Amino acid sequence: MKWIPYGPNAWLFRFAEKLGDETFARGRAIAATLEQHPPPGLVEFVPSFTSVLLEFKPGAISDPAKELDELDRRFASVMRRLPPPKPARDIPVIYDGPDLERVAKRRGLSAAKVAELHSAVVYKVYVVGFSPGFPYLGDLDPRLHTPRLDVPRPRVPAGSVAIGGEHTGIYSVDSPGGWNIIGRTSVALFDPARKNSRDGEAAMFWLRAGERVRFVPVKSFP
Repeated sequence: MKWIPYGPNAWLFRFAEKLGDETFARGRAIAATLEQHPPPGLVEFVPSFTSVLLEFKPGAISDPAKELDELDRRFASVMRRLPPPKPARDIPVIYDGPDLERVAKRRGLSAAKVAELHSAVVYKVYVVGFSPGFPYLGDLDPRLHTPRLDVPRPRVPAGSVAIGGEHTGIYSVDSPGGWNIIGRTSVALFDPARKNSRDGEAAMFWLRAGERVRFVPVKSFP
């Protein structure tokens, strides 16, 4: 574990070197303590696969060596008491994407087998980014690992379920994109007009880093 300075008011805390269940749990624990008990002057934090970036107000960290050392001890403490995982959230998917057959052919599988393998895993939301609410989901079956498109599409519809290399994800808004689209969901991952709340937080984003999801194959949406 180490701190890396990112400009005058931000530091990157690297808590692991590779992905895995323990790394995922560590990231969840660190994010939870920052949400519940943010240090003085914290503007925002951005979790990633093996690190978290913390940005502070100018002048908030007067003695980096001392104050970051205190945060280091705090993070080490919460990582020793990792919380139990929350139940996975179900996402209905119709597997009829324009790249489904191509992915199946490339991997030597049938389209039905691709859907079966893709929906058999409980995925971890490692990072939310790229576009508002876009989740990078880990633990994709190696048999489905597929390189991104050589030429990205200028527009991918929101709700598209796709594979990009070793990850799978869901396009949260209409946007350009180069992932392989294998299906679609009716779940709105990003809705700025959504006013209800979950866990006391605004539900603009349907998923957050640290959650787990499961894809459920369906023939149609309600």
